[in-house]
Amino acid sequence: MTDAPPSTLFADQSAYAEAVQLALDAAAAYYGDGTSTLDDDAYDRLVRGIQAYEAEHPDEVLPSSPTGKVAGGAVVGDVPHTVPMLSLDNVFSAEKLVDWAASLERRLGRPVTRWSVEPKLDGLAIAARYRGGRLVQLVTRGDGTKGEDVSHAIGTIVGLPARLAEPVTVELRGEVMMTVSQFEDACVKRRAHDGTTFANPRSAAAGTLRAQDRSYVCELTFFGYGALPAPDDISEQAARLRVLPHSEVMAWVAGQSVQTTDATPVTGIVAETLEQVQERVEQIATLRPKLPFGIDGIVIKCDLAADQAQAGFSSRAPRWAIAYKLPATEKITKLLGVEWNVGRSGIIAPRAVLEPVDLEGSKITYATLHNVADITRRGLMLGDSVVVYKAGDVIPRVEAPVVHLRTGDERPIPIPRVCPLCGDEIDASQERWRCVRGRACRVIASIGYAAGRDQLDIEGLAENRIRQMLDAGLIADFADLFFLTREQVLGLERMGETSTDNLLAAIERAKAQPLSRVFCALGVRGTGRSMSRRIARHFGSMDAIRAADAEAIEAVEGLGPKKAPGVVAELVELTGLIDKLIRAGVNMTQPGWTPPAAPDTDAKADTDTNAGPEPGDASELPLAGMSVVVTGSMSGALEALTRNQMNELIERAGGKSSSSVSKKTSLLVAGENAGSKRAKAETLGVRIVGPEEFAGLVGELL
Repeated sequence: MTDAPPSTLFADQSAYAEAVQLALDAAAAYYGDGTSTLDDDAYDRLVRGIQAYEAEHPDEVLPSSPTGKVAGGAVVGDVPHTVPMLSLDNVFSAEKLVDWAASLERRLGRPVTRWSVEPKLDGLAIAARYRGGRLVQLVTRGDGTKGEDVSHAIGTIVGLPARLAEPVTVELRGEVMMTVSQFEDACVKRRAHDGTTFANPRSAAAGTLRAQDRSYVCELTFFGYGALPAPDDISEQAARLRVLPHSEVMAWVAGQSVQTTDATPVTGIVAETLEQVQERVEQIATLRPKLPFGIDGIVIKCDLAADQAQAGFSSRAPRWAIAYKLPATEKITKLLGVEWNVGRSGIIAPRAVLEPVDLEGSKITYATLHNVADITRRGLMLGDSVVVYKAGDVIPRVEAPVVHLRTGDERPIPIPRVCPLCGDEIDASQERWRCVRGRACRVIASIGYAAGRDQLDIEGLAENRIRQMLDAGLIADFADLFFLTREQVLGLERMGETSTDNLLAAIERAKAQPLSRVFCALGVRGTGRSMSRRIARHFGSMDAIRAADAEAIEAVEGLGPKKAPGVVAELVELTGLIDKLIRAGVNMTQPGWTPPAAPDTDAKADTDTNAGPEPGDASELPLAGMSVVVTGSMSGALEALTRNQMNELIERAGGKSSSSVSKKTSLLVAGENAGSKRAKAETLGVRIVGPEEFAGLVGELL
C-alpha cells in the first residue's frame, strides 16, 4: 500500500477487487488467530481506499466488500448473539469528529448534551454471559450475529469474575487483551515450548483466547464496556439497565467486581460539550505511551439511552458512537541487516537496518535491538518481517518477528566474536556486551562527547585535534586536557599561538562548569543530560554522589533499582578519572548548593549524618515550583541557547524542565513554529509566554 489519498489507490475495478480480497484475507487472519499481512494503519488505509472507490463507483460495489460488514466478522462461529454485536465506524481527525457529531445532532434534531468518552482498547471483543450471577459462557464477536464459543478460557482472564456481586442474569460486553507484563510472560512461555515468540500483544491475546490444546496457559485481561439484559427479561433490574445512561451502566458493571477502565489513568468521563470531548481525546492520547495495556483510539458515544435509541443503528455500526482512531504505534517491515556499534563506554550495541517505513509521522530506517540476548529471545533472523514500534513515542524498536510470514529464505543474524571496532576481546559476562578495553576502545568519541557544547563546552576541540593529542601521547582521557601546557599544544601541527591560546582559554573556562555538566561529561551509562541535572541537584557535590550507595542513588527521580547498581559500579570504575579532574581544579559542586553544616556532637548517636546536603531555600526564585516546557525556536536574549542550556536556566530559576505539556505544566515558553505543544497548552489553559517575556521572568539569571 502507498500513502496516496484513498480515492487514488485503485486505478480500475480489477485493482479494487484485489483490494477487497486483500482486506478480507487480512481480517480473517487478524480476527482468527491475531496474525495478519497488514498492520493496523495499512488496513485502515486500505479500507478507506475501498470506501472512496465505492463512493465514486456505486454500481461496482462487491457484495463481499468489508465496508458493509461488521469488523471482526471473519471468524463466524455458531453461537447466536442475543443482540447484534456491531463494530464502530472510525474518524481520524478532530475535524471529522466535528462532522460526525453535527450529522448525529441533525439526525436527532437537537444537540447532544452528554457525551461518554472512553479509551478504545486494542483487544478482542467478547460477550460474557452470566446466569444468576455465575459466568456460564464466553462468545467472540464473530460476524456480529453469531460468534465462537470460547468458554474454555473461563478462569484464565483477569477482571472477569466467576461470580458477580449480585445474582443477576446479564451479558457483559468488553475487550479481552494482554497487558504489557502478561505479554512478556506469554512470550517467555512460548519460547520455552516452541522457540518462537508472539508478534504483539493483540495477536498473543487472539491466539491464546482460542487455544485449547497448548501445554501452557497464558493469562489474559478483561475490561468491560457495556451490559445487556436478555431481550425477553422483564425484571426490574433489566428495565433499569435499559434506560440508564451509559456512564451509570458502567458504574453498575464496576460494582459487580468486573474490571473497567475506571481504575486506570484513562477512565471514561462524561463531557457536556464537544470541546470537552476533544480535550479528553488529547489527554488520553498523551497518556497512551505510559499505559500498561494497548489502546488504538478513543470511543465517543451518546451517554443518554434516549439519544442512543433515537439515533439507532446502520447495518454494521451504531449511529450514536464513533471510534476516534489514533496514529498507529507499530508497523510491519523487513529486517534487512544488523549493524554492531560500539558506544563511548565500550558497550557493543546492535542496530536493526530496516526497509524504510513511515511510523507516527517519521520515516524509520533503523531501530534499537538492545543486545545479543534480546536478539536471541525474540528469535530474529535476517529477512524477517518484523513489528516495529516507538518506545515512549520516541525511539524506534523492533518488537518481534512475524513468524507466519516467513518464506524459508531468512538467515541467522551473524554475532561478532571480537569487538567490531578494535578487534579486541568481548566481555560477555553481562547481557550488554562490552569491549574489554572499555572507554579506551572509543576514546576519541568519549573525549569529544565530554568536550561537547552541552557538557564541558570546550570550543575548538575538534576530532582531528583530539586524535593529534592522543597520537602525541599528550592525553589518555578528557581529564588530561586540564593539564596541557602551552608548549605542548603549540607543538601540534597547525596550531598557532592564537588558536592555542583560544583552546587553552576554553579548557580553563570548562573548569567552572556546574557539577551537572561535569557528571554528564563522564558518560555514565544510564544517564544523560537531564538525568545528570537531577543527580547533581539531588546530591549537590561529587563527594556526595561518590559516597552514595545503590539505595541512595535509587532515590533520584527516574533512577530505579535496575539502573542504580550500574551507576554505582561505573562511578567506582571512573575513580581515577574523577580524582584527576579534582586535582585539575574542575568544579565539583552544583550552583546554589552549600555544604551541610558540621554534625552536632551532642546529637543522638543514631542521627543520620550521611543524609546529604539540605536543599537551599529556592522559594524566592522566579520559577519556584513551576513545571516549564520549551518549544519552538527561541529569539532575542535566548536565541543562542541550546535546549539543554534552556533547561539548565529553568532549573537555576527554581523550576523543573519537562518535554511534554500536561495538566501539571505551569508554563509553556513558545517560540516560533511552536506547533502542537502550543495548541495543547491552549486547550489545557496552560500559561504561554514568548521568549522575550520569559527572559524578563528569569532576569539576572540569564
